[in-house]
Amino acid sequence: MVAADIIKRPIITEKSMQLVEKLNQYTFSVDKRANKIQIKQAIEELFDVKVLKVNIINTTPKKKRVGRYEGYKNEMTKAIVTLAKEDKIEIFSA
Repeated sequence: MVAADIIKRPIITEKSMQLVEKLNQYTFSVDKRANKIQIKQAIEELFDVKVLKVNIINTTPKKKRVGRYEGYKNEMTKAIVTLAKEDKIEIFSA
């Protein structure tokens, strides 16, 4: 897999921004088939930083309803990446 295919998009929420400020941890939506080693290599390649740790969260599809129509939200895999103290990713600082 190519690094750009593994990392789909950054997740920017209040909770993820608190992780950035306090623990230097960044949250990304990643490909479901990627493992921790591939995610680490992709982040280091794309953003030129040193990754210390990768945690993965697999979310289950949640049931949603709009009027009488029912369906499910998509399944998603999130990766929380811990960087070295001197490294930062500029996407999150804007």
